[in-house]
Amino acid sequence: MYRMSVGPAAVAVALFVGLAVTGCGGSDNGDAQDKTTISAAKTTPTEGKPADAGRIFVADPTIVGGHPISFTSWSRVADDRIAVNFETGSPECYGMDATATETNSTVTIELRTGTRADAVGRMCTMIAVFGTVEVPLKAPLGNRQVLSAV
Repeated sequence: MYRMSVGPAAVAVALFVGLAVTGCGGSDNGDAQDKTTISAAKTTPTEGKPADAGRIFVADPTIVGGHPISFTSWSRVADDRIAVNFETGSPECYGMDATATETNSTVTIELRTGTRADAVGRMCTMIAVFGTVEVPLKAPLGNRQVLSAV
């Protein structure tokens, strides 16, 4: 008779698989499931130093398949210009666009990333790049709060 020994790693894997299968089960009670609502609340990124800049991007309104993203930090470049820091794909394939909406108390920045128009259909590498884009303001920033639209 052949005897197989089971080590601690095999036990851990079996336990993990068992928990994963249990967690994936459905509801048997027939009751309606709760629906989660995602709000479009604006976030407040932190103010950083201009030296925290990533790879410089230039806003490109011609991006294809653009979708909104948030940014993690921002810095003052001039009285009427800020730089926002974000993560996106390789700049050879992915571009971004930025829009500022200003009020007396806030500056809300909407960033969108998508495929560059000249890269549609091109094979692209899947890497994350830390990027920075300068966003011009209509009025000096002053004491206004900078918000991310996402």
